[in-house]
Amino acid sequence: MKKRDFILIGAVLVLAFLCWVVPRAAGIFAGEDASRVRITVGGEEYGTYSLSEDQIIEINDTNVCEIKDGEVNMIQADCPDQLCIHQGPIHIQGETIVCLPNRVVVEITGNDKDEQLDGVVQ
Repeated sequence: MKKRDFILIGAVLVLAFLCWVVPRAAGIFAGEDASRVRITVGGEEYGTYSLSEDQIIEINDTNVCEIKDGEVNMIQADCPDQLCIHQGPIHIQGETIVCLPNRVVVEITGNDKDEQLDGVVQ
């Protein structure tokens, strides 16, 4: 192998590393503004809860969510596959837990300021 081959391999490795690190760093910074959990059942909003307040939420006698230490986790569900429980806790804005048989979606949202319009283009 020539010197140019090593330079090319090194450049590809650095690029691959940056492609792996940058999205994760962006997710960490996005998670700083996340402060609420929105729960919808069948496409209709069931409730919005604060991530800063530890609580247990029972959803239509089918699912139970727990908010603890700034994370939300599905701790009980009567669906057959239990995928929503095995997914684990979420805490970064945009992350979701979905229980498809019960049509329950748990989503991390940001503050009210994140949901306002940034601008209007005509």
